This record gives sequence, structure tokens and C-alpha cells, in this order.
Amino acid sequence: MYKHLYSHFLNARPQLLHCAPHSHYYWPDVTRSAQLAYWDDSARHADEKWNLIFSEKVPALQGYIAQELHLPDPQQIVFAQNTHELLYRVLTTFPANKPLRILTTDGEFHSFNRQTRRLEERGNVEVIRVPCEPFETLQTRWQEAIASEANLDMIFISQVFYNSGVQAPQVQTWIDAVPANTLVMIDGYHGYGAIESNLAAVADRIFYLAGGYKYAQAGEGVCFMAVPKGCEFRPEFTGWFADFAGLSKAQQGPIQYASDGMRFAGATMDFSAIYRQLAVFEMWQQQGLTTAQRDHYIRDLQAAFLKHIDSCDHAEVNRNNLLQCEALGHGHFFTFRLSDAKTVANIAAQLRENGIATDFRNDRLRFGFALYHNPEDYQQIRFA
Repeated sequence: MYKHLYSHFLNARPQLLHCAPHSHYYWPDVTRSAQLAYWDDSARHADEKWNLIFSEKVPALQGYIAQELHLPDPQQIVFAQNTHELLYRVLTTFPANKPLRILTTDGEFHSFNRQTRRLEERGNVEVIRVPCEPFETLQTRWQEAIASEANLDMIFISQVFYNSGVQAPQVQTWIDAVPANTLVMIDGYHGYGAIESNLAAVADRIFYLAGGYKYAQAGEGVCFMAVPKGCEFRPEFTGWFADFAGLSKAQQGPIQYASDGMRFAGATMDFSAIYRQLAVFEMWQQQGLTTAQRDHYIRDLQAAFLKHIDSCDHAEVNRNNLLQCEALGHGHFFTFRLSDAKTVANIAAQLRENGIATDFRNDRLRFGFALYHNPEDYQQIRFA
């Protein structure tokens, strides 16, 4: 139904059914002209382009994202090349010579897991990881951990777990139990642009991370963080964008920061991704593709996919091995846990030989769903 919006990517690999949009979503055609528009603006304005970017492009995208997430203050949104940069900037607001206690889960993305494990090597950092499984009891166990763990400096949890597709307990259900001095951060990368997310009630309480590489369809380089209004944290990892309005002042004395989300900004970056993301939001608006409509279309695709998988009667890739939890809900990809990593790798390779691109993590095989799929496309999936 929507394939015509993605003709450049689809025509570049016509023999491939791309079932990995949860890893790298195809870019719609409108992003190509947006990329060229950035080049043209760079030529037209050169070193003066920052005024155009920060006075027009950044506010426009802040507005779209705020609308997408129901955030009341667009100025609290700050951009960076990747979410890990923003995460680490927040972590540097905690003094390295003091104890740090973090509550999280064992289902967080590689970068966060790697970073916290490295921090634990300091000896004064403690990370409490609540097991995601069994998913059916995660809500209860997560709330119990919040209640029982004292002196938490930070809570970090995904909106949708990257290695299962299962949604995490929604922040609105547990935030009231968190002490006011505990920093709360939500990794929304697998939720943003995919499922309806209303953060209005918690906007002044949480940090929210996400980016355009997946369901927002703009590619790499356009990540952002929503910062609670009134936040006065002073990240040690900082750059010239963090006090852009004060550049003309004497650069001496205590380091100053912007009063809004820009206090967590870094330094010079490639803003072509901002142009691409703006083009995607404009396309959604022109096509009437609301988040609810996009989500509804993906749910129909998932139903068609599972119906075909049932007909395949595969010994490994079947509903019995599908990671899911009805109580928590699901994101826009499915994960099958198979017998072992070797089996997963072999099946993924076999699928690729048959023109089906997916991806895997250890013993987990993942299938994603996108607007550039039609329900009948899944008939192409075969395992022999």
C-alpha cells in the first residue's frame, strides 16, 4: 500500500524482502531531496548556516517530536548524533568520585550494558539489573525493586526491549513510587515513531531518549533527548552548543549552560539528518499517516506474518518460541528464541539465501515489519 513512498531503497535491492526495519528502516524517497537541500543550504550559507539551523530547522523538528510524544515544551528537546552520547552526557552529571547506584534490567541495549559494566569497574558504581523474564511477572518485580532499593541515583529502562520486542512496564504505572531525587531515563528507541506515546504527564520528571534510525525512518545521526523542564544538571561532558546563545560573552569563570534542553547539547555535528527527519514528518502529515494509523497497519502485517508462519509448521520458528507478553504489549518486531545460537545463524543464513533479510542476536531470531511491506509479501518466506 505504501511501497511507492520507498521506491529508491526498494529498487536498489529488488530481489530482497527486508524484514529488518527494527534494525535499519528503509528511508522514504522524500529524504533524498532533503539530503540535497542540506547540501544546498550549506553552499548558500556556509559558516552562517548555524543561524538557519538553530532558528528554523531545529525548532521545526522539536515541534514535530513534541507533537509525536505529547511533550508540552519543544525547547526541552536536544539533538545529538546518537543516543549514547546523550546518555553519557547525563552520566557525567554524577561526580565520578562518589558512589552511584543504578536500577535497570538485563534487557537493555548493548551500548548501555557495555557502558554500565565499564562504570562498575570503578568500584564505587553499583548496577542492579532486574531480569526481564518471566515477562508475565516483570511489572510486579520491577515495582518491587523500586520500592526495596534505597538511595537510587538513576533508573534506566527501555520502552520496548530491543532483544524481545516486548514492551516494558509503562513509566506512568511506577513513576509515583520513585523518589524525587532519583533521575529517571527511558530508552524509547523501539517505541518512538512506532507506537503511540503520551509523555505529557511525566514530561517534567523523565529523560526520554530516541532517534531516527529505526521507525522514524530518517537514518542515522538524528537522535534526541527530552529533558525535564527546570533541570539544572551540569554535565561534565559538554560542548559549545550547550551555551549557544552565550558564545559572544567572555568565556571565563564558571561554565554556563542553556536554560532549556540545549544544556545537554554537544558540539559540531552533521545536520543533514535533521533535514531528513523533517521530510519524514512532513510526508506523514501529507499522507495522513498518524502514529495510530502506522501502528494499526503494522499490527495487520504481524497478523498476516504469523498466519504464514503457522502454515510453515517449522520446528523452530513457531509461536511456541515467540517471545511475547499480552499484559505488557508488543512493539513492531517479533523475536523467536530458538534452541541455540548456531541454529539461529543457520536459519538466518538460509533465509538470506532465499531473499529474506532479517537479523539475530545469539539464540534469538528477529523479524521486523514496515510500511514498505504488504501482507502478501510474507508468502515469500520459506525455510527450505
